[in-house]
Amino acid sequence: MAKSSADDEELRRACEAAIEGTEQKIVLSIRVAKSHAIWGKSGKLGRHMAKPRVLALSTKSKGQRTTAFLRVLKYSTGGVLEPAKLYKLNHLSKVEVIANDPSGCSFTLGFDNLRSQSVTPPQWTMRNIDDRNRLLFCILNICKDVLGRLPKVVGIDVVEMALWAKENTPTVPKQMNQQDGVPVAATATESDLKVTVERELVSQAEEEDMEALLGNYLMGIGEAEVFSERLKRELLALEAANVHAILESEPLIEEVLQGLEAATYCVDDMDEWLGIFNMKLRHMREGIESIETRNNKLEMQSVNNVSLIEELDKLLERLQVPSEYAACLTGGSFDEAHMLQNIEACEWLTGALRGLQVPNLDPSYANMRAVKEKRTELEKLKTMFVRRASEFLRNYFASLVDFMISDKSYFSQRGQLKRPDHADLRYKCRTYARLLQHLKSLDKNCLGPLRKAYCSSLNLLLRREAREFANELRASTKASRNPTVWLEASAGSSHSSHNADTSAVSEAYAKMLTIFIPLLVDESSFFAHFMCFEVPALVPPGGVANGNKGGYNDANDNDDLGIMDIDENDGKAGKNSADLAALNESLQDLLNGIQEDFYAVVDWAYKIDPLRCISMHGITERYLSGQKADAAGFVRLLLGDLESRISVQFTRFVDEACHQIERNERNVRQMGVLSYISRFATLATRMEQYIQGQSRDLVDQAHTKFVSIMFVTLEKIAQTDPKYADVFLLENYAAFQNSLYDLANVVPTLAKFYHQASEAYEQACTRHISMIILYQFEKLFQFTRKIEDLMFTITPEEIPFQLGLSKMDLRKMLKSSLSGVDKSISAMYKRLQKNLTSEELLPSLWDKCKKDFLDKYESCVQLVAKIYPNESIPSVSEMRELLASM
Repeated sequence: MAKSSADDEELRRACEAAIEGTEQKIVLSIRVAKSHAIWGKSGKLGRHMAKPRVLALSTKSKGQRTTAFLRVLKYSTGGVLEPAKLYKLNHLSKVEVIANDPSGCSFTLGFDNLRSQSVTPPQWTMRNIDDRNRLLFCILNICKDVLGRLPKVVGIDVVEMALWAKENTPTVPKQMNQQDGVPVAATATESDLKVTVERELVSQAEEEDMEALLGNYLMGIGEAEVFSERLKRELLALEAANVHAILESEPLIEEVLQGLEAATYCVDDMDEWLGIFNMKLRHMREGIESIETRNNKLEMQSVNNVSLIEELDKLLERLQVPSEYAACLTGGSFDEAHMLQNIEACEWLTGALRGLQVPNLDPSYANMRAVKEKRTELEKLKTMFVRRASEFLRNYFASLVDFMISDKSYFSQRGQLKRPDHADLRYKCRTYARLLQHLKSLDKNCLGPLRKAYCSSLNLLLRREAREFANELRASTKASRNPTVWLEASAGSSHSSHNADTSAVSEAYAKMLTIFIPLLVDESSFFAHFMCFEVPALVPPGGVANGNKGGYNDANDNDDLGIMDIDENDGKAGKNSADLAALNESLQDLLNGIQEDFYAVVDWAYKIDPLRCISMHGITERYLSGQKADAAGFVRLLLGDLESRISVQFTRFVDEACHQIERNERNVRQMGVLSYISRFATLATRMEQYIQGQSRDLVDQAHTKFVSIMFVTLEKIAQTDPKYADVFLLENYAAFQNSLYDLANVVPTLAKFYHQASEAYEQACTRHISMIILYQFEKLFQFTRKIEDLMFTITPEEIPFQLGLSKMDLRKMLKSSLSGVDKSISAMYKRLQKNLTSEELLPSLWDKCKKDFLDKYESCVQLVAKIYPNESIPSVSEMRELLASM
């Protein structure tokens, strides 16, 4: 008999390699044929042709839990096993051997988790019955041990398979054990192959009982008829014994039947009595239920009546208007002494109106006539009180401001600057802060006219204070006026008037901001809280309103105290965008017009010293960076307008100075260093001294414009006389560098133009020195240039044979150019000295001239030595000694 594929170790290793990495162990692997054919029916060959497959049983342990799998593996193109399908044995529901297969080697496995149960499961065909039994027995054993249950088995006798397993338990050699160094063969039962006989489908006790039963009837193989006759005789004997037992028990049965009949009569009597009692009890229950129902209705009616009376009492309390509140709301006084009564009346009215609204009132009461009438009455009280209070507050604001304007001691006077003090005004207004809160809760629309009245009245006071303060500030500030002409060519060389101290101008402007910017911020903050705008606090506790520690700070003027705590609902920090827009509009009405007095101070400072715009710009920027709160919107706009005004004035000064520079171009021929070069250094130094805070960009823009115009004008003037253009440029660029050397080290913008002037200076020097050298030694360097041009087209050996370049021509040129070379060098020095107006530049220019001449002469000597190797020419060292001796 051929060896079963279940014992093929190579097949097992191939299966283990195919599932490597899954942590599963192979229990059994066997070759099968897979098909979908149905016995007795024809089908397409391609559809039902058997395909070789390998079925592998595997297990995976995780702690105390073991999972069993049935794997289907197929052969790839290269003959290597690869996984095809995976089934879990816990879903195995049926094992059916195909009855139509005469060989009995074909079977199907049914799983209960397949997607389509209508599809015919695949049919597996084994090589022989032993392979089939071995695979099915292993599957059933694993199901019993791991899952604790057996699938349904169809088409095979379980007992027959158990007997087969017992007879076919193989003994295979195990791994050789080492005993005293000698290999000893050991035997392993089917348990080593994961197919155990001990775990049979029929238990040991059942098997013993079956053997004992069969032992009583042990006969020969040919005694079937005798065995059948024996069974018939024993059956007849058992039936006769049963009939005899029945006949013997007849008297007992009669006695039992008589007892049952007597018990039946007693039960009938008892049933009649129970029916009578049940009827009486039913009548009693109905009477009791009727009494309880009446009592419950009476009790519920009593409770409802009590609750109704209580609700009506509460409703009457809500509908009643106390006489003291009614008198206060309709005709009470708004004097400070009576404000407490007014506030209490407002609180009651607000609560009463809120109490008659549906969320706080039962919806069934809302449509009652009495409630509607009372609600109408309260609305009339509210309208009357709001109208009276609004009229009083409008008149009160106007009277407060008129009183302060009529008293001149509140404002600055001649010889005395007066700091505005609104402490008393805010104290009196704060008396009515809670009233405004209640007016807002009663009628939000009433705040619009009140805000306009307050802004209109206070705007007159603020503008009067700013105007008087600005006038006295300008009158009391003593400062010499600096001229606005800095870079005019016709201006004198003396600029002593530019050195006048004008710091008082900047101090006056800073004082104006120091006094009024915090005042305007505080007024904006007080107005925002006093008039019930829902915006965040302007200045946080302990903060600085203007970014200046030495700014306006009145210890007795705590604007925000007691304002935000009036109503708990207004204490939230969330801002309302609509309120913020309304606040900005009201602040425009409150502070509009005051900017004119600030503009007047800026214009006055510009007329005295335009350069003070730089320091004023820095001061304004510092204040502007300190205004971050929402209520300071108009103050930010004011400071932004001031900054723009200052920038415009300074730009005007810069433009005028640029026009002064450009007017140099129209003058008569210019010689030497232009006047605006040195004056710009003085101007730039003064501008750097005035820089404060964020003024750096403003000054850098001015530097850029000034220097750009200066350089453009310088180039244009130089073009009017090309003969002396390079001398003119190098002298002016040198003067520019000398005058701005210190500033360029600290100002990056000027450093950039310093390097630009340095490059222009070097270019002008190179051009001028080259012109002087070529003027004195023109023949020498023209001869050299001709040789260099020809070297691009012909070889050096051919050059001496060219027209005008022969050795005789070379000797003539050297004789005419280098005879009396000391006189030529002296003439070159005198020519360089003659055109210069700045004597301090002569030494450096002469050194550069000698160096450039030696470089040119050295290249000439090398060229002559290469082309005319036998001709003599003074060496470079001789020429260098000659230059050094002069």
